[in-house]
Amino acid sequence: MLLQRFIMYVLGLCSSVFLLVSGRKLPVPEVEVEVVHKPFMCFRKTKFGDMLLVHYEGFLEGNGTMFHSSRLHGDKIPVWFTLGNGEVLKGWDKGMQNMCTGEKRKLTIPPLLAYGKEGKGKIPPSSTLVFDMELLEIRDGPRSHESFQQMDLNSDWKLSRQEVKDYLMKEFGQHGYQAEDTHHEGMVDDIFNMEDEDKDGFITTREFTFVHDEF
Repeated sequence: MLLQRFIMYVLGLCSSVFLLVSGRKLPVPEVEVEVVHKPFMCFRKTKFGDMLLVHYEGFLEGNGTMFHSSRLHGDKIPVWFTLGNGEVLKGWDKGMQNMCTGEKRKLTIPPLLAYGKEGKGKIPPSSTLVFDMELLEIRDGPRSHESFQQMDLNSDWKLSRQEVKDYLMKEFGQHGYQAEDTHHEGMVDDIFNMEDEDKDGFITTREFTFVHDEF
């Protein structure tokens, strides 16, 4: 047994050295996407920067144990997040692109795009996760051109932190969320960290659309 482990270690080391010397990159893990249900009519598909409302159930692929459900646990309500903004697992950001309202997908997410080697809470280290996802609604996120105009309350062509926060509170409030439930301050911090290029405390139209176009 020890000899087998040693041989496997040497082979793995040689393989790593070969990749390093040859300049080849290790393969990037992918999310396995299975479309379980797709509505007959689809008027809009998800893209980076959109705000999505979803119900989900998460399982460990190894033994099928459910570790969380938005329908059964916590507040038992669907959750909002901004696609492609790093607010959720990388596997969600990858696996929920080009999705229609009412569509259901099964996402199989490798550890590197989930909780990695460390794991988290009920999730053991290096776990592959399976999510049953249902997309309930798509809304313009804080990165759309339309949203900029809606947020720019004084029409000075730049956004203050308060304007962005007021917009987020309004959007979430329309769906019954209380201020303390939506982590507005954290979302505002994330938006300004990414988009306030010159760090002057305001987001101009150029800064706003520049980051949006990069997506």
